[in-house]
Amino acid sequence: MNQNQNNDPKNDGPKNRQSLLVLLVCIMISLVCINLLSRMTSNMNSEIPYSEFIKMLEEGEVERVVLSSDTLTIIPKTQNSMTGTTELYTTLMEDESELTQRLEEAGVDDYSKEQPDMTASIIYSLLSIVLPVLIMVGLLSWLFRRMNKNGGMMGGVGKSKAKAYVQKETGVTFKDVAGEDEAKESLQEVVDFLHNPGKYAAIGAKLPKGALLVGPPGTGKTLLAKAVAGEAHVPFFSLSGSDFVEMFVGVGASRVRDLFEEAKKNAPCIIFIDEVDAIGKTRDSRYGGNDEREQTLNQLLAEMDGFDTSKGLLILAATNRPEVLDPALLRPGRFDRRIIVDRPDLKGRVSILKVHAKNVSLDETVDLDAIALATSGAVGSDLANMINEAAILAVKHGRKAVSQKDLLEAVEVVLVGKEKKDRILSPEERKIVSYHEVGHALVSALQKDSEPVQKITIVPRTMGALGYVMHVPEEEKYLNTKKELEAMLVGYLGGRAAEEIVFDTVTTGAANDIEQATKVARAMITQYGMSDRFGLMGLAETQSQYLDGRAMLNCGDSTATEIDHEVMKLLKKSYDEAKRLLSENRDVMDKIAVFLIEKETITGKEFMKIFHEARGVTESDSKHRISEKNPGEGQENAPEELPGETQPVSENPA
Repeated sequence: MNQNQNNDPKNDGPKNRQSLLVLLVCIMISLVCINLLSRMTSNMNSEIPYSEFIKMLEEGEVERVVLSSDTLTIIPKTQNSMTGTTELYTTLMEDESELTQRLEEAGVDDYSKEQPDMTASIIYSLLSIVLPVLIMVGLLSWLFRRMNKNGGMMGGVGKSKAKAYVQKETGVTFKDVAGEDEAKESLQEVVDFLHNPGKYAAIGAKLPKGALLVGPPGTGKTLLAKAVAGEAHVPFFSLSGSDFVEMFVGVGASRVRDLFEEAKKNAPCIIFIDEVDAIGKTRDSRYGGNDEREQTLNQLLAEMDGFDTSKGLLILAATNRPEVLDPALLRPGRFDRRIIVDRPDLKGRVSILKVHAKNVSLDETVDLDAIALATSGAVGSDLANMINEAAILAVKHGRKAVSQKDLLEAVEVVLVGKEKKDRILSPEERKIVSYHEVGHALVSALQKDSEPVQKITIVPRTMGALGYVMHVPEEEKYLNTKKELEAMLVGYLGGRAAEEIVFDTVTTGAANDIEQATKVARAMITQYGMSDRFGLMGLAETQSQYLDGRAMLNCGDSTATEIDHEVMKLLKKSYDEAKRLLSENRDVMDKIAVFLIEKETITGKEFMKIFHEARGVTESDSKHRISEKNPGEGQENAPEELPGETQPVSENPA
């Protein structure tokens, strides 16, 4: 994706700096001119006492004397060739007759008297005082007019910071967007309206004033907006909601006005405001009041009501927090459409991987479908990062093309980090971590409603995991049954149960497992209505659906206490089940753990081979069991509300 990096011709930063520089230069020039004028008028005069003048006469050093009013100008006989003609002056201290007699006695014949010229004195005063003042006033007046033209005394703070992108310079079209077919379809209608307004106007349809792109971070909201501009072949004004925020009062509203004025001049065009929640928060005291932000929002509402859609002016905005936006901003007539840009499904992830892999060399082993299945819950930015990491790994290993192994390793790097080679575990810790991870994997294999294991490793990772088990679903599911969630709880607690059974103690390695199990158990009781005690009562509501998805309790203190008891009871039941399964299959767990300690990393096939050999299960029996375990109900991966669904990895961050 290529972005236009050209500066906006309306950008006032350099112009303001240039104005200040010009002002400083003009002031310096004025001071130099005044100094030169003073020197020119002074004629290098110097004052001497009258007694020294008499002494010069007696010594014969005076060549010429000029009397002007009561001032004597004396030209000595000896001159300095470097400085030119030297003139001395003194104040007359005697009568003119006495002075004339003294000059005759000294032999000075060149003597004259000048009438005083008041005009020269007046001109000099005007030039030395009035002229610098006029120059300074003129310069300041010019500078102030320039600043006001550019947005005020503060250097254009009220000027819009929007960047104009021309279609041919963006290089982004709908072909560059994958995995969001519904969002693309909604925006393609808008683009068609801009291209062919006549066929819509004939039936009485109007162009939507605005479209709000809503979804989690990294799903491609900004990319979709740029693709709309690239397809529509119209100017594209792009800015962030934070660009309206400034420390000066009224600046945000001024920038909104300026933005819409520029957009109207360039209509048809598209205005894109990213992270619109920065200025569009509801005017409700619950979210904190801010007069400046409310003024900016009010101005935005007024501008959206004031422009004519027939001129082809469209507003696009993106946010991760639609729940905090002001209702007045969301009503029809302002943002007529709410376009959901959600996490892509399996088909969407495959399409996204193909888009990002089109410029990457892939070998014949690459199976993008398998990678998409292993990355449930990933967004477009995650998948792009995985492709790039795989390409880097291929170069690192000296290969000319990316293999499936590189892609799988890249998935692990994004999920749990790189291998931490400098962290060497003691033999006792390796044994504990091995049994912990085998406990997770064995519990999953023993349960009917759990996901199959793809990989087990005890190699530490940079994100804190000392080992992990990767589960890859056989198909993506949108719903989870109660039995599947209960199996998930048992799987989370399998590692802790294995530690207690084998070593008769527990470690800190199950911290992340306990956290994830608690989230699932609490969601079952408060959100999914899977508690016999509370039934179908909703006891929590989701906050920030597209960000962390945190659930906030919506009940009294006494009920919250009862919920805690129910969570503890459910977790204890799951833990007891995990201990029972592992105790009945202790010999199987020991064999797999010994193999894992030796190999450090084993695949899902190797794990299942040892599992079947230890239990005496044939290949046909195992296939029959798998068919019973996955009866083909057409279910897809876990819903987004389930904690940990984006990481099909069981970690041991000791």
